[in-house]
Amino acid sequence: MKILVVDDEVLARQRLVALIEEIGQPYQLAGEAANGEEALQKFNQIGADLVLMDIRMPGMDGLEAARQMAESDHPPAVIFTTAYEEHALQAFESAAQDYLLKPVRRVRLLAALQRSQRLTRSQLAATASTETEVPQLHASYRGGLKSIPLDEVIYLRADSKYVMARHAEGELLLEESLKGLQQRFGDLLLRIHRNALVVRRHLSGLEKGRDGIPRVVMRGCEETLEVSRRHLPEVRRVLRGQD
Repeated sequence: MKILVVDDEVLARQRLVALIEEIGQPYQLAGEAANGEEALQKFNQIGADLVLMDIRMPGMDGLEAARQMAESDHPPAVIFTTAYEEHALQAFESAAQDYLLKPVRRVRLLAALQRSQRLTRSQLAATASTETEVPQLHASYRGGLKSIPLDEVIYLRADSKYVMARHAEGELLLEESLKGLQQRFGDLLLRIHRNALVVRRHLSGLEKGRDGIPRVVMRGCEETLEVSRRHLPEVRRVLRGQD
């Protein structure tokens, strides 16, 4: 497995290179780069099966470089390295294979490499035509990360600076905005209020509350949610289409 190491800090690059050489076959260094632009140039020149890439770098950051690499004919697996744990969610939203916190430990790097070897980005691309990938939402949970398939979420509601994802077994707090979620998964979500989205497959019907305000009824959820006057016509249209 050919590995490209990308980090603007020389010592961080040297540590990763030394760890790769220490671990040995089947892992080998393909090259090094100091920023996103240089990483793209090296990748296009020499190719790589996997890229170990810092997130925060001057100029093009690691997230943008990874997005551009993903558009290539043979996209690599990407493992982000970062000194900031809060960037882990960004890493997963960018379809990264994994992320490593600095300073990177040998045992953690080896585990990440082994997982990446089992399923590289190229293999994912090859199977994409035969398998439909279910979108995943990622959230901080008890000091770690938890993922949940979007189709298991019943609704999403803005809650202070977070978005609360309600699912059959409880709730998760997401750091992405409702607007961002709707832009990415608009075909799966329906806006019912400025502060709420419903996953379409769970939408069951409409009823009026005691105050006369219309509310949506959802499968797998006893709670009902208020529908704003602005979004009521679209909710009715969707429900009619489900009949």
